[in-house]
Order: sequence, then C-alpha cells, then structure tokens
Amino acid sequence: MKLTYKKSGVDINKGNKLVDIIKPLARSTFKPYVMSDIGSFGAFCKLDTSRYKNPVLVSSTDGVGTKLKIAFMRNKHDTVGIDLVAMCVNDILTSGAQPLFFLDYFASGKLSTKQAADVIRGIAEGCKMADCSLIGGETAEMPGFYDKGEYDLSGFAVGVVDGKKIINGSGIRNGDVLIGLSSSGLHSNGYSLVRKLFFDIKKYGPGKRIKELGCTIGEELLKPTKIYVKSILKIIRSFNVKGIAHITGGGLTENLPRILHQKAKLKFVIEKGSWPVHKIFDLVQAMGNVPDDEMYKTFNMGTGMVLVVNQADSQKIVKRLKSLGENAFIIGRAEKGRAGIEYV
Repeated sequence: MKLTYKKSGVDINKGNKLVDIIKPLARSTFKPYVMSDIGSFGAFCKLDTSRYKNPVLVSSTDGVGTKLKIAFMRNKHDTVGIDLVAMCVNDILTSGAQPLFFLDYFASGKLSTKQAADVIRGIAEGCKMADCSLIGGETAEMPGFYDKGEYDLSGFAVGVVDGKKIINGSGIRNGDVLIGLSSSGLHSNGYSLVRKLFFDIKKYGPGKRIKELGCTIGEELLKPTKIYVKSILKIIRSFNVKGIAHITGGGLTENLPRILHQKAKLKFVIEKGSWPVHKIFDLVQAMGNVPDDEMYKTFNMGTGMVLVVNQADSQKIVKRLKSLGENAFIIGRAEKGRAGIEYV
C-alpha cells in the first residue's frame, strides 16, 4: 500500500475548499487599511498615523472554553465564532483601543468543511460587529487529537489607541461612579459549572425547554457574547471614561479590581439589585444551591462591561448608552479603602 497524507487522515483538498469558502467571508470584513488578501504567508495592515499621532498597539488572545461542548451537542456552530471575537475585542476595548484586525485558529481531528465554514461565518459576523477585519488564520487537521465532530478555537485581536488616550484606571478617584452594561446572558464563562448542573446532575438534554427561560437550555447556553465596541468607543469620544472592565471568568469580584491601582487606596462598592440579573443566573443558583459569593466570582451576573466615570457625567452617559441600544445602569461607586470589591 502506498501511504499518502489523505490516508493518514489529512485531506488537503478539503482544506483548500474551505479556504475558497473563507475568502469572501473575510473580504467582507476588510477595512481600507488591509493591504493583503487571504492566502498570503503574512497579513499586512497600515496604521493611520493621521488619526493616531502616537499609536500604541493593544493585543489579546482568548478562546470560547467549554461552551463549545454545547455547540457539539446541538450541532450548531454559527454563533461560537461571535463569542470568539467578543472575548478578544472586548478585552482590548478596556484600554480604549479600536480593534483593527482579527486572526483565528481552528483545529479538528477530521475537517468538516461545513462545520468549519459555519464557525468562520460567525467569526466574520463578529468582526463586523466589532468594526474590525478578519485578515487570516490557521485551520489545523490533526487526526487522533480530537474526538469525532469536535474542534477547538482560539482568537487573536490587535487594536490601536493613541498613547495619550490609553484608559488604565489611573484617573479613578473617590466618588466616581460605576456603570454596568447588560450582558446577553452567560457569555463564555462558567460553562463547566453550568454543564455539570444541567447535563450531569439534572440529566437534561440540550432540547429541554425551560419555562423560566422561554427557550430550550441549549438555546440559552448558545446565546453569543455581546460585543460592546461600537457603543463604548462612541462614549469614549464624548466623555471622560477613567476605567473599563470586561466581566469574564472571575465575574465582578475578580475583574473589577484589575483596573484599580493599589496606591490609589480605593475600593469598589457594588449595590446588589441595582441592575436586572438574567433569569439564567437565578435558575443556576436555585437549582445548584450555589452560594452568592460563588455566583459573583464565576459569572457576569447580567453585567458584561463596567465603565468608571465622573459622578457628574454618569446620568448623561447612561442616557447616551441607552440611545445606542445598550441597557445601562449605575451599579456602584469608588470609595476610600483597601483595593477590592464590597457588595452592599
């Protein structure tokens, strides 16, 4: 027998077919600063130095975690790409950066062209939501490495901010106000706990309809992560935003202190009940008997991003965010004390 790469489990022709599908998806996200097409060994982007006098690049990499397991269970793959983009671009947004471009890594044991195309279609959609360009990526077929029908994803985003306009929390002062922007649900964190509760302990299938949610558990768990780029960048251009926190793994409890400087001797006081908590969180807590502190350090609890602003601007910013389609609420304040979080 003559051994070939295809007989070893890697079908290069399938990979080439996928590239042909990807190209128009990627091109639909291109901005004028993109200088190369999909397929080059490296992708080129030109910085607009007329807009950024002192440009600083900001980068982030992330994945979707075990939320992918829900996509496998439902055989629905067109939303996790949005999650992938969101996890990266929301991170670089916290510094005030405009996302420029995005690259993805898709790896499977045996390439399914349709499955991969659905994923990348979601990535392209996420890039449009974030106003950035999908300029390249890597599709890896690795026989024997992943279970049948499963894959893994990683994303990489690069953005730019003017050096004099970097938001790093250094300007936060006693009395500043915290504005929370609603999440779309679980986003992409806490899924190991949620999967254990619903699928291992309760023995639910993804098609189980939950009255309190108004949909199946699978539909709820696959709601894509909200991308805040366009609305928050508009706020930054009009108001003094002192700090931004992306509420991901670690919840409010661990993510908010990341933007506090130890020397500032400040803490964040969070007022429970000042924003609507999505029903999925109430359901998880009640069904799993999960303590309050565990909920707030595992999940976003309905708040996907938090802005720290001057008290005098806070109501105007909330009003402006609502006009941009965001649900925004004043959820707390900065006070003198040891750096950390206090819930009241």
